[in-house]
Amino acid sequence: MAVSYNTIAGQSVERLAALSDGVFAVAMTLLLLELHAPAKEAIHSERDLLHAIAAFGPQLAVYLMSFLTLGIFWMGQQTQLNYLQRSDRNLSWLHLAFLFAVTLMPVSTRFLTEFAQYRSALLAYWANILLLGVILYLSWGCATHAHLLKDEIPPEVPLAICRRIGVGQVLYAFGALLCVFDTYWSIAFIVLVQLYFAIAPRLGGREA
Repeated sequence: MAVSYNTIAGQSVERLAALSDGVFAVAMTLLLLELHAPAKEAIHSERDLLHAIAAFGPQLAVYLMSFLTLGIFWMGQQTQLNYLQRSDRNLSWLHLAFLFAVTLMPVSTRFLTEFAQYRSALLAYWANILLLGVILYLSWGCATHAHLLKDEIPPEVPLAICRRIGVGQVLYAFGALLCVFDTYWSIAFIVLVQLYFAIAPRLGGREA
């Protein structure tokens, strides 16, 4: 009996997780390459160095923001993969699309580092975050619709996953809107949102 290739392709969750780990590791490393120390020729005194360190602050803030972004989305993807019994071709391609968005993060970070005062750079960065969130949400929907999840998943888990993605994207969108006033307000707010999700505090006994 003939078997369609599409029905047997991309079923390994372990291989998908391994590829994801590698892509995230490379993307996080590339972020570091966007940090540039001041030229030694420009430093002639302790005062010059202090001024250079102060000027280095915005670069460091954008690096921190991007590192947290990748860390949060790595955690989100790994959470989904942990609840999969298996994968299929469609879901694997969705996660590959997600990894494509991950590889764009060093590029959008560079734009924001170089042009942090411009709204277009901030909005391009936010679009990268939006793309990550949308694909991650679609991948969970695909896994649920295709019955790829483990049987013993508690009923509250799917809602928690969807809620985390939805709340995060709403907060990121609000942060992006702050660029109407000042792009640095947007950066500061997004960093605070990411720190909130990284620390994962509990409000009223429920995790956000």
